[in-house]
Amino acid sequence: MIKHNLFVGLTLICSAVFAQQVPDNWFHLDVKSDGFPGVRSEKAYQGPLRGMNGRTVIVAVLDSGVDPNHEDLKDVMWTNPGEIPGNGIDDDGNGYIDDVHGWNFLGGKNGENIRADNLELVRIYRTYHALFQNVNPAKLSKADKKKYDTYKEYEKIIQEKRSQAEQNLTMYGQIYESIKTLADSFDKDLHDITLEDIQNIKSNKPSITRAVRIVTNIMGNGQSFAVVKEDLEDYVTQLKDQFDYQYNVDYNPRNIVGDDYADLQNRFYGNNDVQGPDASHGTHVAGIIGAVRNNGIGIDGVADKVKIMSVRTVPNGDEHDKDVANAIRYAVDNGAQVINMSFGKGASPEKNYVDKAVKYAVKNDVLLIHAAGNDGKENTTDNNFPNRKFEKKGLFSPKYAKTWIEVGALSWEGGENLATNFSNYSSKYVEIFAPGLDILSTIPDNKYKKYPGTSMAAPMVAGVAATLRSYFPELTAAQVKEIIMKSAAVQTTPTVIPGGNKKVPFSELCISGGIIDLEAAVKLAQQTKGKKKLSAKSTSSASAPGQSPAYKA
Repeated sequence: MIKHNLFVGLTLICSAVFAQQVPDNWFHLDVKSDGFPGVRSEKAYQGPLRGMNGRTVIVAVLDSGVDPNHEDLKDVMWTNPGEIPGNGIDDDGNGYIDDVHGWNFLGGKNGENIRADNLELVRIYRTYHALFQNVNPAKLSKADKKKYDTYKEYEKIIQEKRSQAEQNLTMYGQIYESIKTLADSFDKDLHDITLEDIQNIKSNKPSITRAVRIVTNIMGNGQSFAVVKEDLEDYVTQLKDQFDYQYNVDYNPRNIVGDDYADLQNRFYGNNDVQGPDASHGTHVAGIIGAVRNNGIGIDGVADKVKIMSVRTVPNGDEHDKDVANAIRYAVDNGAQVINMSFGKGASPEKNYVDKAVKYAVKNDVLLIHAAGNDGKENTTDNNFPNRKFEKKGLFSPKYAKTWIEVGALSWEGGENLATNFSNYSSKYVEIFAPGLDILSTIPDNKYKKYPGTSMAAPMVAGVAATLRSYFPELTAAQVKEIIMKSAAVQTTPTVIPGGNKKVPFSELCISGGIIDLEAAVKLAQQTKGKKKLSAKSTSSASAPGQSPAYKA
């Protein structure tokens, strides 16, 4: 599941705490010279990368979709060289018709798309409900009794969460309607409404008085009226989605896709709409990775020689394991060398199928970058999925994916507040931290917005990985991961643990004990002997789409 705006809504509306003004490009900067703990990408491009030539690297963005026509992304979108657009034919024979910029595993043949879906526990509950709704639990076997207990536990959670969503929707929906009324009372653009304008509003209506108080508090902390209204609208939409779709056991949109979900061998379904109905999150992620650098518009991505492949995988709700696995395979088969996955959930019924796809990516020398999650909790191998630990392993099979990087989110504040208070963490299962607060990037329709989340931190690392793969193509995926880990800027200042208030060594939050550092990674890569043998062609351009019909689930 994609999580970012819900946290923003709770933070902005409930506590009215806003960040101080920070540079829009803070995530590129250097803590020593600029005062912000960024990726140090500007230092890298002005320093060790200066004068070097890199090749183009394909980065797959497994997400909600990407706007391929965005002014800052259209020139870096991957275009399938083997496909003739719009002719309704699978020209390259990869099993996907007209997959020009990627593929959409959340769409149907008639062009329909899933926007919202259930959470995984709702889908599991629905399966168990069919089994246990009329049984006597005293007569169940030990194994079935365990499932029955899970069924009743999920039933309680769903009822409580849906009821809470309904209550919050009522409250914040009323606040939003009042703020809309405020907006309509001004004969000026929302961006031009000042704090003084709001303070001068007089009304006998309690709802308007409350709205004035809320907006005054928030704008007093530096936010504009337009952004307040937009963020609250987003929050209300998410609450509505929780009630109508995510926790609604009677809602199941899978018939839109039209696949036999039980048939995990079926990889060829969906459509070629890589943007979908709500591509804000995926477009934001894509911009962080590779928005065109130095073009004088928008933002600069971390990597300067990438092509973004959009693989639509994640609805507003929990992603399906089948879709995740097939999206990974699609990305690998069509030339991606880095895969970004800014999503996650708390259960994975078909984890073994996802694991096989991950092993396929590892075997084909592909890096997998995954967001650690925004729950302010410690990750384990059974509370956050997908993850790098394989569920099943043979006698000689690996236990972990060696080219997987799990990423936590850091704040621009630095010091004891370096880790964001929402980021998940683990000294065993999170590799590194990267910028993930107040990140300005692309959103659909040539717009830009700031989002928080480990969803924003993961593409920082994906951008660094793509840069290393571009300028040092002889390095294997495993070597790139090792370089990223060894070059991390190790933190020595104790940090407030996310979700708590005690201070801990940064090494308790991630394996590297540090934060991403592109300049240091480049310097280490320059000293590392690569293990790959390259042809002249492979060092000058991105690899062509692959066709791997022999792959078996």
